[in-house]
Amino acid sequence: MRFELQRADFWKRISAFLLDVILLWTVIVGVALAMSAIFKYDKYFDSVERIENEYVEKYGVDPDLTEEEFAALSDEEKDVYYKCDEERKNDARLVYAYNMIVNLALSITSVSILLGYVIMELIIPIFFKNGQTLGKKAFGLGVVHTNGVRLHGQAHFVRVIIGKCVIETMVPAYLILMILFGNLGMVGAIVLLLLLGLQIFALIYTKTRSSIHDLISDTVVVDYASQMVFENADELIAYKQKLHEEMANKQEY
Repeated sequence: MRFELQRADFWKRISAFLLDVILLWTVIVGVALAMSAIFKYDKYFDSVERIENEYVEKYGVDPDLTEEEFAALSDEEKDVYYKCDEERKNDARLVYAYNMIVNLALSITSVSILLGYVIMELIIPIFFKNGQTLGKKAFGLGVVHTNGVRLHGQAHFVRVIIGKCVIETMVPAYLILMILFGNLGMVGAIVLLLLLGLQIFALIYTKTRSSIHDLISDTVVVDYASQMVFENADELIAYKQKLHEEMANKQEY
């Protein structure tokens, strides 16, 4: 019998992926909400809003005008706007509250995503073995190396934490947050599109139709029920030697 990878059916992979995404983000959002309450994220958000309202009342101008709205102002109104903007930039209360919002948003996002992946994609598959998340377990899928060897510790860590958590989730989340906060412009959008393009390219043009996390860990999602899985490289070599001997014996006849 010749060894072959029993690659998972596309629709099974999609179904398992969607189930895992729902469960993963349920955990991530739950952790994020808990951390937001613990570190009083809303308090700093309310502080910014309160201080901004003070400037609106004092100067009678909206500090967050669009370019079109600003262009429609009279010269006198523009002078008031510049004065208001200068005072806002030097307001220690506003700067502190805004920086806390940005720092907490980044910290809460990173910790929540990390914990979500550690629980759902790292710890649970250790109990199920063969890289099986709850979604993969439900649809009879597993993860092995491209040579059929069972997924073990280091490769599992690289696949989940470096590939899924950092490259595919945390980096895009950071870029989106920084774009929303106005700290990144076109550069952030370009990097985000490049990551998306790389992921699409990997899924369409690689031999195993694998995501980035599978490429960097040399793994593939398979139909676990029909897949021959080797415990280690030595077992794989022994199997190949056995096949070679069987073929040699047949040729003698």
